[in-house]
Amino acid sequence: MTTTETRGELLVDKFAPRYDFMQTRHLVVAAPVERAYRALRDLDFMEVGGGIVNAAFWVRGLPERWHDRHHRPPRTPTRLKFDDMAAGSEWLILGERPGAEIAAGVIGKFWKPVIEWRHTELAEFIDFDEPGYGKIVFSLSAAPYGQSRSLLTYDIRVALTDATSRNKFRAYWTVVAPFVGAVQAATLRAAARHAISDS
Repeated sequence: MTTTETRGELLVDKFAPRYDFMQTRHLVVAAPVERAYRALRDLDFMEVGGGIVNAAFWVRGLPERWHDRHHRPPRTPTRLKFDDMAAGSEWLILGERPGAEIAAGVIGKFWKPVIEWRHTELAEFIDFDEPGYGKIVFSLSAAPYGQSRSLLTYDIRVALTDATSRNKFRAYWTVVAPFVGAVQAATLRAAARHAISDS
């Protein structure tokens, strides 16, 4: 896992210096930043839910379930934290500013009904520019907000490697952006609950 010593530098800026699409959500939580960040870092993404979030994941998974209908269904994980995600998928933990921000990324053709993932190593991620793909970088961060509160941020950025992919993703993003926003908001709310309950 990489780190950076510069407190003012956002990892999401480092790993997505150029992007075509961006969406950010914030939430103020009544917890000090150390506890707020720990809640983000240790969040089990399987806990993130709610009506619109569950519906969005169900609808997004329909094409893949149809594609795999003659095969044994994939095992549904019971836990999905950052380290689990990096160990069992194409996602990479790109870096961490301990106590402040963690960033992850993945490469693929996200606009296709069944996503085509592209495995890369961490050292290749920033400079990857093979036509026909997109790169997603997201970060979760916590910053002090006054004396006893924290500002939680979920930042997601998408960079496409060519104009054709950019146009395809633009049509896809028009549909999914509200659902992505709902997932972002639900993620921050889940982390906030943990930060407050740990007080």
